[in-house]
Amino acid sequence: MIVRIMTDHQYVVDDSLLQELNEIDNRIVSLVEKSDESFVKELKKLIKIVKENGKILDDSVLKNSDIIIPPEDITLDEAEKIFTGEGIFPD
Repeated sequence: MIVRIMTDHQYVVDDSLLQELNEIDNRIVSLVEKSDESFVKELKKLIKIVKENGKILDDSVLKNSDIIIPPEDITLDEAEKIFTGEGIFPD
């Protein structure tokens, strides 16, 4: 799976991480629905897992991203437009 972190890189992430990433994504959706700013903590955790476990895709390789993760400095208003329903990782 190819995951892009906005303002960063694309990462090749093993599908075995999908469940864990989806669980964090679902927590972010729940927090955003409650207008709870602590969603940023979970977003940072999501980004950290991708960076620590993924392999950066060389910029010369053109591939569509399966998932796009917003940057850590996203506002609650912006997050409300992205983290809805299933979130960014499909259930």
